[in-house]
Amino acid sequence: MQQIKAYLDQIATISASDWEFFTSKLQRHVIPKKTIFLKLNEIENNISFIESGVVRLFIPKENPEKEITFGFSFKNQFISAYDSFLTKSPSAYQLQALTETTLLSITYDDLQAVYKTTQIGNLIGRLTAERLFLIKSKREQNLLNLTAEERYVKLFKERPELIKVIPLKYISSYIGVTAQALSRIRKRL
Repeated sequence: MQQIKAYLDQIATISASDWEFFTSKLQRHVIPKKTIFLKLNEIENNISFIESGVVRLFIPKENPEKEITFGFSFKNQFISAYDSFLTKSPSAYQLQALTETTLLSITYDDLQAVYKTTQIGNLIGRLTAERLFLIKSKREQNLLNLTAEERYVKLFKERPELIKVIPLKYISSYIGVTAQALSRIRKRL
């Protein structure tokens, strides 16, 4: 709980009673490595804070080699199929723990109760949503403005630990190239 407290303390000061109410709604889940914990067409009912581990967001295909990885989330970040969470519609993608991952999760209904009951709930919700949007926007801009090699270099400057925990086939999909093209990029660098 200390990690999420430190994260939220960066956003705002939380009273003891608000913190107690909020944490009473959180549930800890340990997801085994390589487990898909939100499947295609399931409705996302949680937003989660990653205490440890790495999560991949991807669009599955019949041929696993054609899967499209479009996001990763790491320790001290929030993770959710946020569009499904907000709209209560089936998810168009899946969430997979790439390493053993520990999550602190809150359900949609419990989050609504936090919004209604606490003074700080709406601020935390808005700022968290804004941070999720900025991550998505940055990714889209990188895809549109940077070459594949620039995206690869930028990814590892920002997240050097990736090379140790994420298979290269997921990284190549994430930066929008084939595994062979990524191999050529890596040789040039």
